Amino acid sequence: MTSNQLDKKSEAWSALFSEPMSELVQRYTASVFFDKRLWRADIQGSLAHAEMLAAQGIISPDDLAAIQRGLSQISSEIESNQFDWKLALEDVHLNIEARLTQLAGDAGKRLHTGRSRNDQVATDIRLWLRGEIDLIADLLRELQSALIEVAEKHIDVILPGFTHLQVAQPVSFAHHLLAYVEMFARDEQRMGDVRHRVNQLPLGSAALAGTTYPLDRERVARTLGMEGVCQNSLDAVSDRDFAIEFTAAASLVMVHISRLSEELILWMSQNFAFIRIADRFTTGSSIMPQKKNPDVPELARGKTGRVVGHLVGLITLMKGQPLAYNKDNQEDKEPLFDTVDTLRDTLRIFVEMIGGQPDAQTGAKEGGITVNAPAMEAAAQKGYATATDLADYLVKKGLPFRDAHETVAHAVKAASSHGCDLSELPLKVLQEFHPAIDKDVFDVLSLRGSLEARNTLGGTAPAQVKAQIARHHERLRA
Repeated sequence: MTSNQLDKKSEAWSALFSEPMSELVQRYTASVFFDKRLWRADIQGSLAHAEMLAAQGIISPDDLAAIQRGLSQISSEIESNQFDWKLALEDVHLNIEARLTQLAGDAGKRLHTGRSRNDQVATDIRLWLRGEIDLIADLLRELQSALIEVAEKHIDVILPGFTHLQVAQPVSFAHHLLAYVEMFARDEQRMGDVRHRVNQLPLGSAALAGTTYPLDRERVARTLGMEGVCQNSLDAVSDRDFAIEFTAAASLVMVHISRLSEELILWMSQNFAFIRIADRFTTGSSIMPQKKNPDVPELARGKTGRVVGHLVGLITLMKGQPLAYNKDNQEDKEPLFDTVDTLRDTLRIFVEMIGGQPDAQTGAKEGGITVNAPAMEAAAQKGYATATDLADYLVKKGLPFRDAHETVAHAVKAASSHGCDLSELPLKVLQEFHPAIDKDVFDVLSLRGSLEARNTLGGTAPAQVKAQIARHHERLRA
């Protein structure tokens, strides 16, 4: 380290140190090349802190004006890529403070009055994460809208509903898509809930014990649009619950994306052929010219493990730390940043893949997913999907459900041995299983009849699906 660098380092720390930090330790402990993305939040927090210091008479109006001019110039330099980020200054905070001192002199040195890097970094992360949560919430709403848009076009399309990946009962394809709308709606709610706890102000807690200066922390919170002030200085500087909680919520979003991805991958395979994913979201094979691979959903499925891994990493990071701040907490940023980037990018591409891309000239959307309705219906026809409907029919004729269940099992066995569907068995054959069966049974055994019959709240009947779509539209407009 040069003598000039040591001088700068001494300015950041104190005259206590008698030898420079080794270059290896510098590189090992520095975070500037990944935490510099916090620069806007850092400047935003510093401006609010400086205004409060001036209002409290702790710094002069001239100092405040010099700080504001300096931070404005620093913002311009960073935005135009003219700012010189220095590894020797370790992180985004010291880099900005050192440059401010160059520009504003002693006024720049006074900015740090009443705060520490401990409460400063905690504030910056919260400010930055708050903005990212807002972007993610918007993307979750866009994804819900995209799914609803596809659902509206396929209310009457019949899909085999599965349990254990075995054909179970017929459902509306729209009803199936709306299940994911419910998941992403809960994700949006969770993000909003997390935001409340993120949006609390640690600034003014200083290193760990508060400060002797007469700070107005509530004023800073109001200036920054925060909902409250962290009430315990020890907790304020060492708390990373909000980052863990966000990453947990993000993990759930990715789990829901992964489940949707798994279904898209299955549906696209030749064995199902339920959908086609647009070429712009797929890739080919280097050796097999016939292949079209669902890379986007496959990669999203893989990235889910990455985000869940970050959650485990953050929990493990915090589990053994005593109060208050420890250098371990520098390791919170990269997993948090990567979680945000991965989730945001995944949501963006799924919004486009599900909802389609507007044509540059006409503005019309070119859908990313094409539905093969005949293939879906044919698959539903294969698995005796209306067996439960026949059991319900017999119950309405007076049989106890367990007896009806056993009777239908025999009918399914017979249909299977004849290689036909229940609806294809002659009436006389069906009546051999129970004399109460009449010709109206064929309405019950049709896929369409099965769908229409489930006309209860939350059911798959088209009337119910339309009602749910209307509810979601109203909710998303609010």
